[in-house]
Amino acid sequence: MSDEGPDEAALVSLLAAVERAPDDIALRLLLARLLIDSDRISEAVSHCARVLEQSPGDAQAKDLMALALGKPVGADDSSPAQHPTHADTARDSISDPRPSEQEGFWRHAESQLADAIPPMFVDQPAGESVAPAWDVERPSVTLADVGGLEHVKARLNAAFLAPLRNPGLRRLYAKSLRGGLLIYGPPGCGKTFIARAVAGELGAKFIAVGIADILDIHVGTSEVNLHDIFQLARRSAPCVLFLDELDALGPKRSLTRNINLRTTVNQLLTELDGVADDNDGVFVLGATNQPWDIDAALRRPGRLDRTLLVLPPDDQARRAIFVHHLKGRPIAGIDLARCAAATDGFSGADIAYACEGAAELALIDSVNSGNPRLIAQADLDESIREITPSVTPWLLSARTVVEYGTDDGTFKDLRAYLKRRRLL
Repeated sequence: MSDEGPDEAALVSLLAAVERAPDDIALRLLLARLLIDSDRISEAVSHCARVLEQSPGDAQAKDLMALALGKPVGADDSSPAQHPTHADTARDSISDPRPSEQEGFWRHAESQLADAIPPMFVDQPAGESVAPAWDVERPSVTLADVGGLEHVKARLNAAFLAPLRNPGLRRLYAKSLRGGLLIYGPPGCGKTFIARAVAGELGAKFIAVGIADILDIHVGTSEVNLHDIFQLARRSAPCVLFLDELDALGPKRSLTRNINLRTTVNQLLTELDGVADDNDGVFVLGATNQPWDIDAALRRPGRLDRTLLVLPPDDQARRAIFVHHLKGRPIAGIDLARCAAATDGFSGADIAYACEGAAELALIDSVNSGNPRLIAQADLDESIREITPSVTPWLLSARTVVEYGTDDGTFKDLRAYLKRRRLL
């Protein structure tokens, strides 16, 4: 690196690398340091904030953020005396007992925010981190932590939970526990969270499985992976086994030319039937965005024979999602009713993105003005205006299937929703 600042080609290469690997913290911090050296302060702050969102305790990210916020924006690098090197800064901070400009900035920020209006939301259970593949976890969340979506909870209770909670009545009515539940709907609407809440409701263990955990290019390995996962669930019973992206694990065999994928579907059917092993205490939940692409055999009685449609969050659920994603951030004057009304038709992921965008607007404004401020309603309004609901393409695709495809009644709830939205 020359005295004139980082080479522009290196910055371009690093920017491209970060786009390809957005979760690589070390790479993003290296980019932030080079951006600071190039006086591209706003960009550097944005990357530091992204790292602190992923890893709030990252010391290097905090140091770089302080360095960026304490450095004049757009200063002239032509005079070495005005901009000491990182080594000079470190040496001065040891030899000079006076507080640095960065420390003074953060003390000023803390004093301002200390007197600010505290977050107006009551404490709620902290969200859980997603466990690595094949790990067995015991969720603490329950359906009470799912905001709104009362029709979803009622359907879960009738089809799945009530028989499990009332073994005496189950025996009286000879209600079988065989079979599983297929959860479907547009992406980003909380299917995985609901599955985890079901496990918490039952006091059962939870295993989340995706296609990367099962599918393998080597012949026979996918089937072995499936069997091993079901065996783990049986040993962990009572256990909720969550199979995500089921349309990729169990596609229609009539439309599949790949012999390996066809045998994987056959293995999945065998495991669901529990022919060689007892599935007692193993509750299988499958999730998909494309239920019409799943092999019909998976939907037969005793397998994934019950369905649950999870749609974009209703008004109450949208308010709860805003509470969750704004909690812990400096906010003031947030009108939840206004936010919920403005995001009708948004997915939970869309709302989370809106909150992130509002935080970014406040952060950049604080950087430019030198005075940290709270996230306001205006920030949320602007962020929401910039977002197009991500569920719209899914709804249009679903409309085509419901309107022109063969429907055996499986999609009656979806048909009713499309009519309410005037898409049918």
